[in-house]
Amino acid sequence: MGVRKDLKRARKRTDLATRTQVETVRDEHGVVREARSPALVTRATSGSTADLPFTNAAEAPDAVILRRRAPDGWRPVTAAAFARDVTDAAKGLIAAGLEPGGRVAVMSRTRYEWTVLDFAIWAAGGQTVPIYATSSAEQVEWIVRDSGTRYVVTETAGNTATVGTGTAGHPEPPRVWAIDEDALADLTTLGKDVPDEEVAKRRAALTPDTVATLCYTSGTTGRPKGCVLTHANLHAEAANTVQLLLPVFTEVTGRTASTLLFLPLAHILGRALQIACLMARIEIGHFPSIKPDELRSALREFRPTFLVGVPYLFEKIHDTGRATAEKIGRGASFDRADRIAVSFGEAYLNKFQGTGKGPGLGLYAAWALYDLLVYRRIRKELGGRMRYAISGGSPLDRNLNLFFYAAGIIVYEGYGLTETTAAATIVPPLQPRPGTVGRPVPGAAIRIADDGEVLIKGELVFGSYWNNPAATDAVLTEDWFATGDLGSLDDDGYLTITGRKKDILVTSGGKNVSPAVLEDRLRGRPPVGQCIVVGDNRPFVAALVTLDPEAVAHWLSVRKRPADTPMSELVRDDELRAEVRKAVEYANQAVSRAESIREFTLVDGEFTEENGLLTPSLKVKRHAVTAAYAEQIEALYRK
Repeated sequence: MGVRKDLKRARKRTDLATRTQVETVRDEHGVVREARSPALVTRATSGSTADLPFTNAAEAPDAVILRRRAPDGWRPVTAAAFARDVTDAAKGLIAAGLEPGGRVAVMSRTRYEWTVLDFAIWAAGGQTVPIYATSSAEQVEWIVRDSGTRYVVTETAGNTATVGTGTAGHPEPPRVWAIDEDALADLTTLGKDVPDEEVAKRRAALTPDTVATLCYTSGTTGRPKGCVLTHANLHAEAANTVQLLLPVFTEVTGRTASTLLFLPLAHILGRALQIACLMARIEIGHFPSIKPDELRSALREFRPTFLVGVPYLFEKIHDTGRATAEKIGRGASFDRADRIAVSFGEAYLNKFQGTGKGPGLGLYAAWALYDLLVYRRIRKELGGRMRYAISGGSPLDRNLNLFFYAAGIIVYEGYGLTETTAAATIVPPLQPRPGTVGRPVPGAAIRIADDGEVLIKGELVFGSYWNNPAATDAVLTEDWFATGDLGSLDDDGYLTITGRKKDILVTSGGKNVSPAVLEDRLRGRPPVGQCIVVGDNRPFVAALVTLDPEAVAHWLSVRKRPADTPMSELVRDDELRAEVRKAVEYANQAVSRAESIREFTLVDGEFTEENGLLTPSLKVKRHAVTAAYAEQIEALYRK
């Protein structure tokens, strides 16, 4: 298995092993309360992120740094060509009237043009305001008005209509271009008389402390807040992450690193990844969807060596593997392969970390058999060359992480927020520890407050919320950012997230319950789609569960039942409820009996962005769900 060889080779590289040292601070009881990781890159003293395309073009003009999807495959884009596209778009924005410090919103799915526009806005001296392509007119209205954006580039005619509806009442509605209607060509034509020197002059005026972007939060608890992120914030995140991970992704494996970027670029994680890749000249391809069924063919075509995704992606890949096995009558074999993978991954990592002997001969033999039957198919689904992945957004189930490890793919978890310019912690490459979200990113520090809240400090932490000093003061104290998340640090400085401070449930019996632990495990088991755990001021913990349409379709197919069976009938089906009960029992294994889910109900429908129950980053809007399903929640406690 390639990753085992990588780990062995990497362990011999003392220069790689020593770069991830972390200092811990204990309290009077010997409990680790703080972990600090020294920066691998000094703070930028001049220049900005806008320089990246031009530095690459000057140093390696013919290097392929991006690939664009076309009907005949993935076409290469050289550093010189990318810099030219950025310059042309920047000149068009200048000709349109963009002043230094002005703001331009981009409302589009992930695609090449988004990347060009982001760097063009910076090169023209402006600030980028990302808007999710799925945003409503009301959301667009707020972001455009609050940020003072005068220009918007959309993707589709539908996006343009949404912007028009949302901003119709503004005294001066923004000027809009659409990517699908040749926005880049129009900007190039518009800026044909602007000299390249004007772009160079504006770019030279930028400093690390210049504001780069207003990145709005997902708004799970109210109106989104604009995080003011500087070029220094972006540099600290990208440069330190590159220095930490790139040696493993390239030097240890001996391969040229490449990745397929499908995370929304309106989310800071996608943009931070993109900046890091351009900084390291790692080939990037763009894909506009995070849906596994749509993504699968692109992965097979592009064949990335690593990915950055969210737990949902890894859950769906695993579920698809099981569904495929069931279709050919080998569901039980897949389940055994799953159990073998977890045991093998656990044993091998224990050996690597010096805490165990490793897999025995019998376990090795079983792993080898299922590598032929199951695990290699998982690798094939991901393009066949992938050895590493980074998962963020929410905790990844530990057993699922071990499954992928046995399949030849190490999934490193990370943790961060918009306010921390994406990842504030990540599992170090040479020291995997499934179940944690890793140690502080170089240059960052993590502190656990007296009430268990996770605090973060470092160059990657934002400076303020736009036009909202009260909200800023509420979360920033002496440069420590209060995340609102609860967690703990182990003896080696690894962080484990245990829940969200505001989401803690207190049952009528006085038991404190963190719903995240249960929800993350429950959501990772088919046929569960989404779920929410309830129980605040109630006698016990319960759950609302939606069914995943793809898992249900497969379930019906295997049992030769009508594919058009209505969901309203299925939520009352005893056999299907028994499958969900297994998922509930699996979730309950992670908590005490008093914290476990006692009752659940299946609801007809889904939690989606369209019905206002999910954010664009796939987080459940807890208050919206509890309001929408108030009757079902009450019924749980009348049983």
